[in-house]
Amino acid sequence: MSNTKARLIAKVREAYAPNAFVEVTIWHVPQPVRGSAHSYKYRLAYVVSNECVLRYDNEQGKGDHRHFVDGETAYEFSSVGQLYSDFLTDIKIWNRWRLR
Repeated sequence: MSNTKARLIAKVREAYAPNAFVEVTIWHVPQPVRGSAHSYKYRLAYVVSNECVLRYDNEQGKGDHRHFVDGETAYEFSSVGQLYSDFLTDIKIWNRWRLR
């Protein structure tokens, strides 16, 4: 058993628009979270008008997934960089969808 502890990789909360912000928390963990096959624990959220409209996370037991437009789908994690890129792409999609 490893005595290595989780290491914080990123913890950011940034305004994205006057009524919206992005919050990102990513940990490198010594063992994969139950349901995931990688060594990261993460939560990326996009909040608009005090409502979380998009979230990527790997809650213990549920594995990697995203919450988007009132639904939850599996997410195939490949890297932290790709996770962040996919998250930003979904923010753009949500913003375009909302402005229709």
